[in-house]
Amino acid sequence: MKKIRVSLLILALCILSLPIVSFARDVAPIVDTAWVETNINNPKVVVVDIRKVEDYKAGHIPNAVNAFYGSWAMMKGGLRNELPAADDLFDVIGGAGIGNDSIVVLVGKTDAVPDRTDITRVAWTLKYTGITNVAILDGGYNKWVADKKAVSTGAVRPKAKSYQAKVNEGLFAKKDHVMKSIGKAVIVDVREPDFYKGVKKLEFVAKAGHIAKAVNLPTSQMYKQDGTYKDKAELMNIASAAVGKDMAKEIITYCDTGKVCTAWSFMMTELMGYKDVKVYDGSTEEWTKDPQAPFEQ
Repeated sequence: MKKIRVSLLILALCILSLPIVSFARDVAPIVDTAWVETNINNPKVVVVDIRKVEDYKAGHIPNAVNAFYGSWAMMKGGLRNELPAADDLFDVIGGAGIGNDSIVVLVGKTDAVPDRTDITRVAWTLKYTGITNVAILDGGYNKWVADKKAVSTGAVRPKAKSYQAKVNEGLFAKKDHVMKSIGKAVIVDVREPDFYKGVKKLEFVAKAGHIAKAVNLPTSQMYKQDGTYKDKAELMNIASAAVGKDMAKEIITYCDTGKVCTAWSFMMTELMGYKDVKVYDGSTEEWTKDPQAPFEQ
């Protein structure tokens, strides 16, 4: 009996030492064109093309619905790429035929980093609105065409659903929270080094430089030359070199408008296992308007 108890204790300790695996997802956060092609007729799968209407009409993945990027982010309060009202987002989600049990695959252009991060901004917004199963087509529509997959030009009109959920406010950080988090959380500037160092800035950003004590983790480092993502191990090495390996540490990402930073935010939470990642939606556009907000070069 004593031997059995010892064996059970050893077994329990082994189980407790195993990594925690989340079973909330029914799909990987990144899927390839073969996966989409195989699942294109699955009634649970909703492929959402976020490109402009004219691009969608010129050719899209069969069965994909169009909900262009401007439906998911807007100019508000003098700031770019802000969240629409929750009810408006729910209307967009339901109008695209997305329900609580849907597997959503997002497709967009991948010509440049801003195009690629349109996709992750929508993915982060869907997380905010309670959609658990969100995936990104690796390489976007560009890869679909390059892989010579079937293309359709007929508009898809989904059966609208009524969608309501509790939004996850914890995915976004406001300026006062970022201010209080300097020196406590890991604040991550995902812009290119010249923008982080203050050598360059965008016209609508008041000052050059970065939030005090922020580390630099350029979003461009995530991608291969063809616009697809580097593999998980490589992404983990790049990210952890900047933010560390503490999966429970609070991380706040920002860029110029709260869009480009969603690429690392999405992958850190959905692919790598970081538990507390927030996007500072106002980013440097808002931060640099406040002369009291700590900023450095």
